[in-house]
Amino acid sequence: MNTPLVMTVIGPDKPGLVDSVASLVADHGGNWLESRMCHLGGQFAGLLQVEIEGARSEDLEKALKELAEHGLEIVIHGSVTDSESHCMEVASIEIVGQDRPGIVKHIANAFTVSGVNVEELSTQCFSAPMSGERLFEAKARVCIPESCDTFVLRHKLESIASDLQVDISYERVT
Repeated sequence: MNTPLVMTVIGPDKPGLVDSVASLVADHGGNWLESRMCHLGGQFAGLLQVEIEGARSEDLEKALKELAEHGLEIVIHGSVTDSESHCMEVASIEIVGQDRPGIVKHIANAFTVSGVNVEELSTQCFSAPMSGERLFEAKARVCIPESCDTFVLRHKLESIASDLQVDISYERVT
């Protein structure tokens, strides 16, 4: 029986990090399923899910932990199924505006109060093409439960957008 594992990987960015992890997974008979990886502040950071035969998972975990000698920290957890997800609706939320502290806090709080689960979140800051001012952009995929009134949630998000002077879009994912 195969065992799914979810792991985080972080360490000083340099060539070969993904290869070192991928090689160990393959050498132990594992299958690389999903991943999100990027360069953040001089560090390589990643989140990945692999699947491996249950009897071989301990050997893989031990081999991956040995990468710490090369500055790569790996935290490994057993995966759980998504069958308990109770989404009435999945939505894509985008926020763009002048960068300022607290944007993510306000939006995340609106989700929490409404019982909305953030499934994916990516953010970035960049310079506006013409003015050069610093802009903030966030993209989120959220799971909206049956208990959430989407009209109220949208109104709350629009109110936050107005207060923070950012643009926000809400799109139902089909």
